[in-house]
Amino acid sequence: MTDRKAAGGPAPCGEARSSQHGRVMGLDFGGRTVGVAISDPMRMTARGLEIIRRKDETHLRATFRRLLEIKEEYAVSEIVLGLPLNMDDSVGERAEKTLMFRDELVRKLGIPVHMMDERLTTVEAEEAMSMAGVKRSEFKNYVDQIAAAIILKDYLDQYGNN
Repeated sequence: MTDRKAAGGPAPCGEARSSQHGRVMGLDFGGRTVGVAISDPMRMTARGLEIIRRKDETHLRATFRRLLEIKEEYAVSEIVLGLPLNMDDSVGERAEKTLMFRDELVRKLGIPVHMMDERLTTVEAEEAMSMAGVKRSEFKNYVDQIAAAIILKDYLDQYGNN
C-alpha cells in the first residue's frame, strides 16, 4: 500500500483528528462521480458503499442530498476526503475543485471534513480489481468506491481508533 499522509491543504479544515464517536465516511471526489466508503462503528475497517453519479460536474445538489442521507443513515460523525495533489505536492485544478467541494460539505453536512492525500489510489484500486479478476470493462462500475475505501482505510490506519 502506498504511504499516504493526511493533507492539510491551503485552508485548514478539521485540523483536530478523529472525534472517536460515530462512523467515518470516505469520499473520492471526481468530475462526475463521488466514490463513497463507510467505516464500521469501531473505526477499524472500511468498505466501499456506492458511487454517486451526476451528469454535469457543477450539478451537486443531488450529490449533497445523498451524502446527507448517508450521514444520517450510518450515524457519520466525520468525513475524510481524498485530495488529489500533483506528484510534486502542488495543488492543481482538480485539487482546487476538491477543496471547494470540501468547503460545501462542511457547510451542508455540518461535520468535520479531513483531507487525505489520495495520489495513486485509483491505480491501487484498479490493481486490486485486476487481481480479483474484475474485467477491465467493468472497472468504471467500482473504481471510485474502491478508491474511497482506500482513502478511508489509510485515514483509519493513521487516526481512526487511537
